[in-house]
Amino acid sequence: MSSLRTDDDTWDIATSVGSTAVMVAASRAAETERENALIRDPYARLLVSGAGTGIWESVLDADFVSKVGEVDAEAAAIFEHMNSYQAVRTHFFDAFFAAASEAGIRQIVILASGLDSRAYRLDWPSGTTVYEIDQPKVLEYKAATLTEHGVQPVAARREVPMDLRYDWPAALRDAGFDPAQPTAWLAEGLLMYLPADAQDRLFEQITELSAPGSRVAAETAGVQAEDRRQEMRERFERIAEKFDMTATLDIAQLMYEDPDRAEVADWLDAHGWAATAVNSPQEMRRLDRWALPAEMTDADDIDRAFSTFVTAERLA
Repeated sequence: MSSLRTDDDTWDIATSVGSTAVMVAASRAAETERENALIRDPYARLLVSGAGTGIWESVLDADFVSKVGEVDAEAAAIFEHMNSYQAVRTHFFDAFFAAASEAGIRQIVILASGLDSRAYRLDWPSGTTVYEIDQPKVLEYKAATLTEHGVQPVAARREVPMDLRYDWPAALRDAGFDPAQPTAWLAEGLLMYLPADAQDRLFEQITELSAPGSRVAAETAGVQAEDRRQEMRERFERIAEKFDMTATLDIAQLMYEDPDRAEVADWLDAHGWAATAVNSPQEMRRLDRWALPAEMTDADDIDRAFSTFVTAERLA
């Protein structure tokens, strides 16, 4: 279990769980600027550059990985792999929303939306409403930053400033959500920051709010051995010191390593959904984005440490 989390903790975009949204957006910015980019997020750089989190702004430097490689070649490979993982994950869930839109779903809910810019960058059909649920300060930062640069959402965007540990279903309804209409839900980069019982409760609430034909997509929580987490912590500390960055946040300490966590696809199948699971390492290899060298790859460790992408449809 995390040592940095408490039952009533809160955050803005530069602290605690909020800063992980900056990390993910930095990866999307780096991917967008690649010649063979899997995704395009023209707003990621804007959102990262003003966040004030130190190390993740540094990732925006096109030569950052090369500079890291001069200090630690394995760390550079890890950074490249992290960026590739985020690109593949974003690509997968963008496709999920495209398929949901094609099926006629016009009600979208992004849980713990962070710096997700899909309401602004995806080609939403007319009549689509995107609900974004997150901490108030996180939503405020994103909206204010994009408005300042003249960026407007493509779909109707409705903020739901609510911690998911509280009564977010009531807040969602108050924002105009209609549980009688099919919905496409996304829990991306979220479940690892919830203990097992909170994960179950989240999917119970989603199920209660989902009309037949609704869809849900989720990234499961991977599990990394303690010795591996310590090794990564030490690597990032050396890099931060070398490049005079602000002290890097230990992301692993924000996560809940809960042995009782349910397998998401199994839970959904048992509660009125038909689920499909895609192994993220396989998806990375399919898209030619696997960046770890062979000597750093152990099949058992990889299967445990990396997530699964789960999608499901609500049965009648």
